[in-house]
Amino acid sequence: MGKINKIPTFASLKNQKGLLMNTYNTIAETQSFVHQCRQNNLKIGFVPTMGALHQGHLSLIEKAKAENDIVIASIFVNPIQFNNKEDLQKYPRTLEKDAAMLQSIGCDAIFAPSETEMYPEPDTTVFDFGMLDKVMEGKFRPGHFNGVAVVVKRLFEIVKPDNAYFGEKDYQQLQIIKAMVAQKNLAVNIIPYPIVREADGLAMSSRNMRLTEEERTIAPFIHKTLSEAKEKAKQLSPSELTTWVLNQIQIQAIMKTEYFEIVDASTLLAITNWNDSEHAIGCIAIFLGNVRLIDNILLK
Repeated sequence: MGKINKIPTFASLKNQKGLLMNTYNTIAETQSFVHQCRQNNLKIGFVPTMGALHQGHLSLIEKAKAENDIVIASIFVNPIQFNNKEDLQKYPRTLEKDAAMLQSIGCDAIFAPSETEMYPEPDTTVFDFGMLDKVMEGKFRPGHFNGVAVVVKRLFEIVKPDNAYFGEKDYQQLQIIKAMVAQKNLAVNIIPYPIVREADGLAMSSRNMRLTEEERTIAPFIHKTLSEAKEKAKQLSPSELTTWVLNQIQIQAIMKTEYFEIVDASTLLAITNWNDSEHAIGCIAIFLGNVRLIDNILLK
């Protein structure tokens, strides 16, 4: 897939939207495109991704298209958010397929930079998110959210979107990005989108393609357990419900729970009583074979 150096006129963008998609590999090209958007008073929607796209990503693009004049997607596997080098190496990279998918639904532009383009020098920025990045994912993936915040801030500075779209499957990440935007006083609206699931309930994820046939058959048990937990929350305390979920997951010998926590939906702090929180969410991380999957469900 070759990059397009010449930026088309906005007449052609508007008249052939969905037929014309620009791919930029450099910050300068992308900023030039964004500058033309701004000169034409076009509202920009942005969907940052690491590629290996699925219907969940495409749903974000479609929502962005409905709410903005121009939609830009980024595809960049961000190395500084991986605390596991093997995980980084195994992360699927399917740029040509991703570009075809994005063009098919009318995305206007892709920003697909190299690692050296994004990080010509090491970035030593350290964010302070209080407890937001210390619990759950942060506890088991030290440095992960700092890497996420660094790259998302850079992407926002390059694309300067009016609206940016993130899926709720990565719920803790969503809260981190909201906090980063507030801390840095960035002029972008963060718009969440509900988890998109397969027909059998499995949350869509780029990691799903790494599951074996047997593992893929078992994987929907995660959502089934969470759905049952939502019903049981009416009778059980948070600690009782946590024990129940952990016991359920143990039924599947091939599954190993890294964590299941019931937390306040805003602070992400664990609750011991349902009255401690107006909105409580159950978040889970599971190893299914060698593949790590996450999911969540609003319990209250």
